[in-house]
Amino acid sequence: MTAVEPLFPETPLAGSDPVPRRPRWYHLQLLWLRHPSTRRAYDWLAPLLVTLLAAVLRLQGLAHPHALVFDETYYVKDAWTLLHLGYEGKWPEGANELFLAGDVNVFTSDPSFVVHPPLGKWIIALGMLLLGPGSGWGWRLTTALVGVAAVFLLFVVGRRLTGSTTVGVVAAFLLAIDGIGIVLSRVVLLDNSLMLLVLLTFYFVLLDRSRTRERILDAVAARASARADDGDDRPVPWGPVLWNRPWVLAAGAAAGAACAVKWSGVYVLAAVGIYLVVSDALVRRAAGVGFWPTDAAFRQGPATFLLLVPVAAVVYVASWTGWLITDGGYDRDADPNPFVALWRFHEAIYRFHVGLTSDHAYENPAWAWPLLTRPTWMYWNLTPQGEGGCTSPGGCAESISSVPNPIIWFAAVAAVLWLIYRFVRTRDWRFGFVLTGVAATYVPWLLYPERTIFQFYTIVILPFLLLALALALREVAGVPGSPPERTQTGRWVVLVFLVVVTLVSAFYYPVWVGWELPYDFWRLHNWMPSWV
Repeated sequence: MTAVEPLFPETPLAGSDPVPRRPRWYHLQLLWLRHPSTRRAYDWLAPLLVTLLAAVLRLQGLAHPHALVFDETYYVKDAWTLLHLGYEGKWPEGANELFLAGDVNVFTSDPSFVVHPPLGKWIIALGMLLLGPGSGWGWRLTTALVGVAAVFLLFVVGRRLTGSTTVGVVAAFLLAIDGIGIVLSRVVLLDNSLMLLVLLTFYFVLLDRSRTRERILDAVAARASARADDGDDRPVPWGPVLWNRPWVLAAGAAAGAACAVKWSGVYVLAAVGIYLVVSDALVRRAAGVGFWPTDAAFRQGPATFLLLVPVAAVVYVASWTGWLITDGGYDRDADPNPFVALWRFHEAIYRFHVGLTSDHAYENPAWAWPLLTRPTWMYWNLTPQGEGGCTSPGGCAESISSVPNPIIWFAAVAAVLWLIYRFVRTRDWRFGFVLTGVAATYVPWLLYPERTIFQFYTIVILPFLLLALALALREVAGVPGSPPERTQTGRWVVLVFLVVVTLVSAFYYPVWVGWELPYDFWRLHNWMPSWV
């Protein structure tokens, strides 16, 4: 782990031009900013303020609109029946209007065919258990809190990854003010919970790396010293096989929970397993292990698999407890053995996903996601002039769009390309870690060009895109040891960038939360014709 990056790097390197004479107030300011108590206050206060900002942007007016927005029509009602039946029940015709009117118990005990595991819906159900289903506060609360928690967790990951509070705060701030992060925290879909659990999985992997690296290096060094004492100067052929890796167990549990929200979590589980083997191999090579590739793959690899995968499977199956202990769920009577019946239910779900090729007005293939060609409009209402207090000649529009902050989005995509270049040049493990997260959450979708998929799925990729952008901004600002002229210019560039993206987010916020706008002003938010 690197040392904490100071807010202001040391001034000039040896041999550089002398620093111009500064006024006394400037030096007093630097002394204050570098004081340990000031630094401690910054380390605590900055992330808390960013998290508070995320909470305000996600929680204010959460019950608006009083409508089942987009796929809320499925997940809200499924979550409510889970609370009462233990499985997802069917609803009669016109159930949405009845539910919104307060008649929330018109569901039947007949099972509904659902195509996603239940954990994400249980998370939604917790809000209704606390506040009831009478308004959006009940069915949207936990999804919003998940979004707030993700902002703080992204700070923790960025801080742990780089040793810099500033890098973590910048990444978290960008997530706090970005449109996808805000919208997916205010509309009850499963993807926000999936994002948090995927990020948590990678955080546990990050904790394991720092712990395991030192143990391998120390063990190999001790073996090499013992061999040297015996007059054997050959490299140590094998490293230790480590079973005491609690953070790998935790990563497996988090990845299993991600799979229990959406099956796409299995790609993250696979990517994490590959990352652990590769990183183990590289540490063993650095330690001087003779047969480091086979040592990591065929000796440590099976142990890592047994630590990671079984716990993920247990967590996943446990998420189906309500379905297993009741007898009314879909396909529950397919076999006397409930686990065999569950397997057959999964076969039906798999057939559904494989055949999901129906057209949708807002479908957007994964190859087009970086181009931001088709965000999803999840809610739309146009009030004519003269009705409902609308005075705009073109009418008044209320809408909710999953369009991200365009400046943040395109800058983050560019930052990933820069990160790939830097990783090839430097082999910095931090770049590899972030790129693994991007690949695990994006590349699998490229394998299904015929599937009906949507741009808002990128919420799961977003934390890793923002980590890449924060790392790029750190480079622009100048790392410790950079010439003072470059540092001063770079920091102004970063500051201007952050101000600009904040203003753009303020401009887009009304179309992320469904505020009523004059129609002509609403149209100004559609920067591409394909966005409408």
